[in-house]
Amino acid sequence: MDDLSAIRAGVSVGALQVQSLLDALDNRVLLCHALRLNRVGLITQSERALTEQEAQRFSLLVQRRLAGEPVAYLVGQREFYGLPFEVSGAVLIPRPDTELLVELTIERTPPQGRVLDMGTGSGAIAVAVAHSRRDAAVTALDVSADALAVASRNAQANNVLVTFLHSDWYGALHGAAPFDVIAANPPYIASGDRHLAEGDLRYEPVNALTDHADGLSALRRIIAGAPAHLQPRGWLLLEHGYDQAAAVRALLAAGGYVEVQSWRDLAGIERVSGARLPA
Repeated sequence: MDDLSAIRAGVSVGALQVQSLLDALDNRVLLCHALRLNRVGLITQSERALTEQEAQRFSLLVQRRLAGEPVAYLVGQREFYGLPFEVSGAVLIPRPDTELLVELTIERTPPQGRVLDMGTGSGAIAVAVAHSRRDAAVTALDVSADALAVASRNAQANNVLVTFLHSDWYGALHGAAPFDVIAANPPYIASGDRHLAEGDLRYEPVNALTDHADGLSALRRIIAGAPAHLQPRGWLLLEHGYDQAAAVRALLAAGGYVEVQSWRDLAGIERVSGARLPA
């Protein structure tokens, strides 16, 4: 298939998988979505001919993907930490890199511990932690009411209990009990970075990607404010950019934290840095 005109009523499901204008995985995901089939259905119904409505639906999805729109937004869902998450233009698309932050949070949460996810977006971190640690009390906050609505639906869909707060960082936490772990994946792309105009990032909420400054301003604010909301010996864990680990470690050390360190993701990049509050 070398043009969109080949997507028409009567073409078989199998033919649409043999040749495509898209990456094979993207094509399969969008075809499943357009035809309301799973991957097994694509195989068992390979000889089935598309209806006019199905052909139009798939053709529109292909056009939007060719224009650069992320597949996750086109189908309204992305898997993260083995769980399904609703996504929309109101939230960032959860990425495998962030699963490292979830794992570190789970490992450092004591029995019946309290966890705070700052800037929760789709709720990916909070919901994944709550799903793995049913004993933990998980709180998540975001400044975006639209993001919180998505996150709340994701918690409900995955049958977990998370307390959601509409808050500009620590603003709504006055009087709250301290947490054992604070985790955050804040905006850390510097203003003007070329990546903001490339790929999927063009479609994602810009305020969740960049701090509109040097890429460290949100991280500084979280590091400065965390001691007032952490238990003694509590952990602060921060996802950051591929080249920011040294700067974040320096900020943590200057803030009086101990056991300052960074962890590498599956690509070998220092993706998360963290430290503990002194006793």
